[in-house]
Amino acid sequence: MRKPKILLIYTGGTIGMIEDPKTGVLKAFDFQHLNDQIPELGRIAAELTAVSLDEPIDSSDMNPLIWARIAKQIFNCYTNFDGFVILHGSDTMAYSASALSFMIQGLQKPIIFTGSQLPIGTIRTDGKENLITAIEIAATLDKNGLPLISEVAIYFEYTLFRGNRTTKISAHNFDAFASPNFQPLAKAGVTIQYNTSNFFQSSFSDLHLSTKMDDRVALLKIFPGFSPLVYESLFDVKKVKGIVLETFGAGNGPRNSDFFDVLEKYIAEGGVVVNVTQCFSGAVDQGKYANSTIFNKLGVLSGKDITTEAAITKLMYLLGNSNSVSGVKEDFTRCLVGELSTI
Repeated sequence: MRKPKILLIYTGGTIGMIEDPKTGVLKAFDFQHLNDQIPELGRIAAELTAVSLDEPIDSSDMNPLIWARIAKQIFNCYTNFDGFVILHGSDTMAYSASALSFMIQGLQKPIIFTGSQLPIGTIRTDGKENLITAIEIAATLDKNGLPLISEVAIYFEYTLFRGNRTTKISAHNFDAFASPNFQPLAKAGVTIQYNTSNFFQSSFSDLHLSTKMDDRVALLKIFPGFSPLVYESLFDVKKVKGIVLETFGAGNGPRNSDFFDVLEKYIAEGGVVVNVTQCFSGAVDQGKYANSTIFNKLGVLSGKDITTEAAITKLMYLLGNSNSVSGVKEDFTRCLVGELSTI
């Protein structure tokens, strides 16, 4: 059988760092010399090609323009490879994986994000296992010789997650990610156990690329004592087109007439407001409690069990690609790429 062709894209992040022996400072190393750091890659039954951003970045500097560059790079060479592995800083990985799941639809091949908590040159690094297994997953073919995975995913610490259902939960543990409302796609042990019933399959027959993202989106976390007057300028539809509200529990907010007035005016002027829960797991159920009933009346959209990362990037994507506010609202409530539970 032929060797699957895998493209490695290095964007930056801890996994691609090595300590300068003179200064002790972490710096990116040349991924053309990847085999020098991880000789085990030579034993993987895949043909590897490595590329890097012109200037690798800290993932804290990730933004929609860089997402677009990555998406275009994959789209332009899509037919030349069987899978893609993106090496990325862990801090914003869930945002980037979510964004690419909306930007590139109709996937028949895997896009696997991975990274590490320790640099790949460190003796105890988690980067080697993460990278080796991510490549192995990306190179896995089904019985028909086609890629087994056909979606954007994150592989970290023996677990493969759907990218747009994932959130970072730890700054120091190796198991830094979790998917609170969706079961993993695979678990890696002595063998890799795939949960094929959880795989996403696009309804598109062809690959679709859309890199338009409207960054006029805000995130507002509700807290006890929250004063809407402090954030009143945020509800200016000329500057902010969409707002993700992180509310309590099943989507509850404070009974505050000033807050309701601000929301009502903003939505009436064409702003889009999405309600997501602050809780680690669970879903928004607007109307279950009295304190969320008003949101239904005002036209706030229920984010159901979507993650904050997916809500933000989905709103950016829809605002950038829809011709109407009503279209944005309608599409947000639909599951586009597996980001929402449909039950």
